[in-house]
Amino acid sequence: MENKEGERTMIAFDFNYYKPSTIAEAIETYITATSLRKKVIYYSGGTEFITFARTNKMHADVVIDIKGIPECNICEIQGGQLIIGAAISLNKLVETNLFPLLSQTVKQIANHSSRNKITIGGNINSQLIYREGVLPFLLADAKVKIASQGEEKVVSLKKIFDRKMTLDEGTFLVQIIVDASFIDLPYLSLKRTQMTKVGYPVVTLAALLKENQIRVAFSGLCSFPFRSKKIEAIVNDDSLSERERIEQIASHLPASIVDDSHASAAYRGFVLKNLLVDTFEVLEGKK
Repeated sequence: MENKEGERTMIAFDFNYYKPSTIAEAIETYITATSLRKKVIYYSGGTEFITFARTNKMHADVVIDIKGIPECNICEIQGGQLIIGAAISLNKLVETNLFPLLSQTVKQIANHSSRNKITIGGNINSQLIYREGVLPFLLADAKVKIASQGEEKVVSLKKIFDRKMTLDEGTFLVQIIVDASFIDLPYLSLKRTQMTKVGYPVVTLAALLKENQIRVAFSGLCSFPFRSKKIEAIVNDDSLSERERIEQIASHLPASIVDDSHASAAYRGFVLKNLLVDTFEVLEGKK
């Protein structure tokens, strides 16, 4: 068992690296390692593990890289469903453009070089508060395939994503599944940063128009990405003026607005209102 080549000099601790070729092999590796009381993590890209491990914010005795598993590398439409493996890079999603809202959303994450390494599974499982890649999946009522000891199953994303991924120990994300009826709907993806186009979002907004109802999800606004049915009810309340809806949305957020070095809460609130104006302008015109 050897460390991944080149990472010994970057990370202050030793770890054993495995790249299984099947789901069963990955789970067997996990079971064996944990039986020896090893700290084990699964990863699909490794960018966050390397970054946090170098600053001693993350530790593992064993790393299981799922990029060698075929099911984790699928990106295609099968039987009316879009299947996206957890190990698919963000740039691959942009290039294939099978789900334009997703492509546009992840295209705004990091720079081009980083997106070659960052995977959709890694982004959704991130320890950072943003996890922007999950927004289109929340809007599209996505399902996920997960694997753990003795079973593989498909469940609703919202069952395991509550502000962040809530997978049980020893369980890993294999695929995200979207009904093909969602992929060509009218959409909008907007991201605002403080200084440059590349950076952590002040606010990211993703929206879909389905059956004349606007669905909307946010990242960067609160300390977690979210889609709120309460907010969507306000968005689609035609009895209210646009200004009234925007004011009500701002007062019905699920948590306080983030106030940090990237942007103040007041500025994030200002950006939110501007993004909502843009959303109404674009998507209400398509009803």
